[in-house]
Amino acid sequence: MSSEAVGRHMPPVVTLDDLTAMMAADEHHRYEISPEGVLSIMPPPGYAHAIIATRLMVWLATAGVPADRIAQAVGLRIPGRNGVGGRIPDLVVWSKAQVDGVWLPVADVLLVVEIVSPGSEGVDTVTKRNEYAAAGIPQYWIVDQDAAQTVTMHRLDGDHYAVRASMPLAWVLNTSPSEYDLG
Repeated sequence: MSSEAVGRHMPPVVTLDDLTAMMAADEHHRYEISPEGVLSIMPPPGYAHAIIATRLMVWLATAGVPADRIAQAVGLRIPGRNGVGGRIPDLVVWSKAQVDGVWLPVADVLLVVEIVSPGSEGVDTVTKRNEYAAAGIPQYWIVDQDAAQTVTMHRLDGDHYAVRASMPLAWVLNTSPSEYDLG
């Protein structure tokens, strides 16, 4: 089903259940919604994007982070002042295994990673950063798809993120996740 077909049947207020149904009907796009009700429709990530996520996932698993605490592209339930949104980070690390579901709570999330794709810069670097901070997620990493694949690591400081470090992905992969409180 195309995004046009999904759009014709759009309810006046979109819920996470609606998003789940839309994603099931349209395998060519990812759907997210902010806690304020702003709907985002994105194409699937490209190959370079997927390789960055896989490299980070392998780095975490090789260092001993259990596989049931790491996931790519899983839905998170993002609470906000005006409702509940749903975001699909590129990578999530939890403090413990989660019960299966489409939209998981953020209570046990240690880290979310967003890999910036063309067109997603503003959402990834501003909107999602603010939403994840308001949800109390301790760490937020943004990976640029520049030549160095620069990783900017943010740590929660009160109700906002402060930059902890910024370095090439290759450098990160030569460290231990325990250095970032992920081991």
